[in-house]
Amino acid sequence: MTVRPTAADRLADLPSRVSAWNVANGLTTLRILLIPVFVITLFHGDGQQPGWRVMATVVFAVASITDRFDGEIARRRGLVTEFGKLADPIADKALVGAALIGLSVLGELPWWITVVMLGREAGVTILRFWVIRHGVIPASRGGKVKTTLQTVAIGLYLLPLSGWLHIVAEIVMLAAVALALITGIDYVGRALKLRRAPA
Repeated sequence: MTVRPTAADRLADLPSRVSAWNVANGLTTLRILLIPVFVITLFHGDGQQPGWRVMATVVFAVASITDRFDGEIARRRGLVTEFGKLADPIADKALVGAALIGLSVLGELPWWITVVMLGREAGVTILRFWVIRHGVIPASRGGKVKTTLQTVAIGLYLLPLSGWLHIVAEIVMLAAVALALITGIDYVGRALKLRRAPA
């Protein structure tokens, strides 16, 4: 007796049939390739040449924009692949990590901010793996706002700003740090709740 696959079975097989060579993964790959370009432009001329700092900001902005669209395109067009699910978060964290560490190495961003922000990202990643058998912790609205503030703050720090504009960059970054801590605590609470929930 031949058993015909149901509609659910066919849908379940779709992700494996999607080619990794698609627009969404192309944007993710572009972001990964832009990271070394960003680092080179940031540190060119000891990181103090205004023209190169503006160029580094542009590269960071382009890479950040790809982060905004690759996941959305993958979901809307059914282009979700294993490569994309793995590479996208790695690319995100690598880009932000390169920017924060680079700015701290140049002495323009306090190291404690870099440690807090990267520590928070590592902690959330560990929490997600800790509860992966019980469910998925989706990104919260606060987490998305934190990401936006963090991106804007990094962009402002990258630009050769001074005076009140530099103060604005500091304020935005501190707001991002505060949200990182608040949402980090929220993630811990949601992870514990998910672990305690009956299977």
